[in-house]
Amino acid sequence: MKTICIQLSLASVLLLGLYSCKKGEAVGKDYEASATADSAAALTSDSISSVATMNVKDKQFVKTADINMEVQDVYETTISIEKTVQEMGGFVTNSNLQSSVLSEGMYNTSDKDAMLVKKYQTENSMKVRIPTHNLGEFLSLINQKKLFLNSRSIAAEDVTAGIQYAALERKRMKTTADHISGLKSSKDKVKLSDENMSEDNIQQLANMDITDRLKYSTVDIFIKEPKLRISEIAITNTAHTDNKYRISFIYSIKNAFAEGYYLIQEIVVLLVTIWPLWMIALLIFVFIKRRRTAGKIRKTVSE
Repeated sequence: MKTICIQLSLASVLLLGLYSCKKGEAVGKDYEASATADSAAALTSDSISSVATMNVKDKQFVKTADINMEVQDVYETTISIEKTVQEMGGFVTNSNLQSSVLSEGMYNTSDKDAMLVKKYQTENSMKVRIPTHNLGEFLSLINQKKLFLNSRSIAAEDVTAGIQYAALERKRMKTTADHISGLKSSKDKVKLSDENMSEDNIQQLANMDITDRLKYSTVDIFIKEPKLRISEIAITNTAHTDNKYRISFIYSIKNAFAEGYYLIQEIVVLLVTIWPLWMIALLIFVFIKRRRTAGKIRKTVSE
């Protein structure tokens, strides 16, 4: 009997040990899974700002973002961003992709061919409107495209008070309209009614603007490539073409003789053209000569 009790005790200890091991393994697996989930959550939260996904009860925020980063390929990144914006129900309001040429040179490779080599850097400045509830996801996807993040700013403007004030203003204008309608018909009533309606239209426009800004967040994106690109363009060797059609030496000599002959003709024609000047110069010369001759005669007589 004693032996059976000992055996039962040993079996119980073994079962408890196995249970404890399995429970320890299960706890370990749960801890690892929890740690993995926490790491994934941390990575996700690191890729975006809490401002982008912030929701506060009884508060309304107009959210904007400004991103400046370097990417591997500006053109491919631009296409990817535009596609992502469209898939999320947003739209692109501006996309200005351009290449800045830093140097350019032409190198002759043969008598007929040459190579135009350009060193350039591509960049793009974009403005997109994204549904506010997708802003965090959009920024997370944009973050995956970066090679280096120069700057990123995310802002959430609390417009709750402004919205409430706008509602009070609409109520005030409605009350004013009721008071105006109770007045007697006159020019002043027409003027007051017109001014109140104009003010109401301005307020409605402001309400539509704030509603649009609440629904769609504005994101300014500037992307550029960190290194220069080189473009090689095959062109014609223009220097060879210019040399091909240069004037020959013999023809240049013959042409020089002809141009000299025409120059002499032009000089002769010019001299004939100014014949009045020659006549005036001749008369002045004769007058001076006679004066000198008369002076010499008077001097001789006086001696």
